[in-house]
Amino acid sequence: MPTTYADLIASVRKATREVSLDELKQRLAAKEPFTLLDVREKEEFRAGHIPGALSIPRGFLEIQVEQRIPDKSAKIVAYCAGGTRSALVAATLAQLGYTNVETANPGFVRWKDLGYPIDTPPQLTDAQRDRYSRHILLPEVGEAGQAKLLKSKVLLIGAGGLGSPAGLYLAAAGIGTLGIVDADTVDASNLQRQILHATSRIGEPKVDSAAKAIRDLNPDVKVVGYRERLSSSNVDRLFSDYDVIVDGTDNFPTRYLVNDASVLLGKPIVHGSIFRFDGQVTTFLPERAATKLGIEPGPCYRCLYPEPPPPHLAPSCQEAGVLGILPGVIGVMQATEAIKLILGRGDPLVGRLVTYDSLKMKFRELRLRRDPNCAVCGPKPTITSYIDYEGFCSLG
Repeated sequence: MPTTYADLIASVRKATREVSLDELKQRLAAKEPFTLLDVREKEEFRAGHIPGALSIPRGFLEIQVEQRIPDKSAKIVAYCAGGTRSALVAATLAQLGYTNVETANPGFVRWKDLGYPIDTPPQLTDAQRDRYSRHILLPEVGEAGQAKLLKSKVLLIGAGGLGSPAGLYLAAAGIGTLGIVDADTVDASNLQRQILHATSRIGEPKVDSAAKAIRDLNPDVKVVGYRERLSSSNVDRLFSDYDVIVDGTDNFPTRYLVNDASVLLGKPIVHGSIFRFDGQVTTFLPERAATKLGIEPGPCYRCLYPEPPPPHLAPSCQEAGVLGILPGVIGVMQATEAIKLILGRGDPLVGRLVTYDSLKMKFRELRLRRDPNCAVCGPKPTITSYIDYEGFCSLG
């Protein structure tokens, strides 16, 4: 048994398979399948790391590794600053049952001195690391994902029943810029479901009321209010700067305009709607947006409903009512979809429609197909400019 630190390190290194930095560089260039494990402290990792590395500091190895790397037969190459910590990590991993572990020697300091490529993660402030700490703990988000959220721009169409929960949770998540389009003012009848607003702000423009609530929740978020109704004359201007559009509209004319702009401008739309006790959510991903995300495009709104229904088939919530809690469920699902699209994680609801029956507490998933003859997203579109539909009743 080793009796000194030097003996221990010598023994561990003798039992560990080592990879030269040149060989590691070649493997990365060839895109060989393996996990590159950086075991330095978080502060060291933030200062720069080898591209593609997974960060698990040496002090958290035993706690985190089985969750982060569940396959114990996976090929792992561990590295640290100079080669000592990574050798100890290799020994620990062997004790935990990992069977294919190597170490890169001498380590990151030499890698950097050789001028080999390094990544510098986005820099978050200490306050941001504290605020978003639960996100940062998620491997699917981490500091890089949180930085993506902070740089992203999401446009809410409507600051009402759906826009309220979606806006609050997107703001809490750290979306960098939230645009809000709404021409209305806060009314007492809104407060049963529109939780962005408050009794003290009755009579205020909804965009101003929403901005106050969001800024109080998260000062990181830039709120841009557009006190105007969406129309063919302003839709290009309003959509152009945003990454994702969250559609919380309450009328058919605007839904069709949002859809057509989505296809023509290549913007993903997270669609939600509510009526009485029922709600539904889906994501419309046009071809240009799908190409950026590396996934297949889905149907658009017109694939499902080629034309708006006649007014007598579209009663409003003022006539039929709506359960106040319902938009909370649907709006939060919309916010979830938006965050997934920004992070590029998970399976968005593209080609899938989730319906929710609050009385029966049941969710259903329906498959949606693209219409090969769709007038907007089909191969031979007949709608190539915006149409302003009028005379259809409100649903929200």
